[in-house]
Amino acid sequence: MDVGRLFGTDGIRSEANRYPLDASTVVAVGQAITRVLGQGTRGARIVVGRDTRLSGEMLEAALGAGIMSMGGVCHPVGVLPTPGVAFLVRDMGFDAGVVISASHNPYQDNGIKIFAGDGYKLQEQTEQDIERLVLGGELSKWASTPQGVGRVRSVEDAAERYVAFLKNAFPRDLSLGDVKVVLDCANGATSSVAPRVFGELGAEVIVIHNTPDGLNINDGCGSEHTADLREVVVSSGADIGLAFDGDGDRVIAVDEDGNELTGDQVIVICAEMLKAQERLERDQIVSTVMSNLGLNVACDRLGLSNHASAVGDRHVVEEMRRLGAVVGGEPSGHLVFLQYHTTGDGLIASLQLLAAMLRSGKHLSELAALMEVFPQELVNVDVKSKPDLDSLPAIAQAITRVESELEDEGRVLVRYSGTENVCRIMVEAGSVERVKSYAQELAEVVRAALG
Repeated sequence: MDVGRLFGTDGIRSEANRYPLDASTVVAVGQAITRVLGQGTRGARIVVGRDTRLSGEMLEAALGAGIMSMGGVCHPVGVLPTPGVAFLVRDMGFDAGVVISASHNPYQDNGIKIFAGDGYKLQEQTEQDIERLVLGGELSKWASTPQGVGRVRSVEDAAERYVAFLKNAFPRDLSLGDVKVVLDCANGATSSVAPRVFGELGAEVIVIHNTPDGLNINDGCGSEHTADLREVVVSSGADIGLAFDGDGDRVIAVDEDGNELTGDQVIVICAEMLKAQERLERDQIVSTVMSNLGLNVACDRLGLSNHASAVGDRHVVEEMRRLGAVVGGEPSGHLVFLQYHTTGDGLIASLQLLAAMLRSGKHLSELAALMEVFPQELVNVDVKSKPDLDSLPAIAQAITRVESELEDEGRVLVRYSGTENVCRIMVEAGSVERVKSYAQELAEVVRAALG
């Protein structure tokens, strides 16, 4: 079977109210999750959270119906960041956790992210087991009897538990009392939680884009669109700006001069702090093949070992666990600190970055200079299908030609998005002109072949 029919690199994602995120399919997904992660037992306890997009309530209801029809207990928490749900799974001993969110995508999209009982995202085999049940059309034979139908049990203090968890992840010997922070909450799941965390830790907090209406999530704001954040940081004289995505599992930082940092730079800053404290296991970090060449240069200079995983925060976490690494992430701002959490958490990453600033006594712009970012161009090309790129001679030949011309002074990476019908083209080299030129050349070839 085609595993990709439901699950991508980060759960299930599509336009809301269209397959596979139509109501009937989501009911089946809820049934399958309960059957697989509840291990077939009645009374499986599953916590369900969502972000602020309009379709979230509809999908929450469908998912809950599926859970209860299999005898499971649905524990809705309402709007809560994705890592907040992952935390609750472990903190409260649930059998599984589900988040209804399409992360940084616009409001018309939605998705389903699933956590196992240990708080980690599902292994690929488990996703296949769930998908096989959904597509097999035989879930009804395991449906509960009328007297065994499940119930709804809300978790009223979910946000309070998550806020306390986050505050405990900030060093007790440090204070944010003299720090001014601007938060861009992307009109998403962090809109309520993030201001509370930083405010209760003593920071002076300015908040923008924290008035969700179901349609404005990620709309010109958040981690993908930092123009407003950069302007407010400079005009207010803030020390740092932090932009979250719609579900709060990633963050992009802005320094006091309004310059945006990449996730790679934040990894280097935090890794250096942890190494100085002898808390960086084996002096190693985990990045991805999309990370900037400058990351390798910085790691060599700082005595850090960098291991590259496949793209996707799940793959980063798997590699971190295999190696025993405690810091990893992606340039997009998915940052993982395994000594605190099982998954990427934009709020925890922000607190660790602030800790690094306070311990060093330096401005964020100074810390950002630990890593020189090589010029990089990323072009997204909409595609109608996703055939194996190696099977398309025109694309393969164009990549080979550009790589030959770059020699050892750059690199090319062409790959499909795991969550969208997009082919991503990334070129790095020593000059802006070269990366832009090569990226556009490759984009034209890809567009001709797949557009």
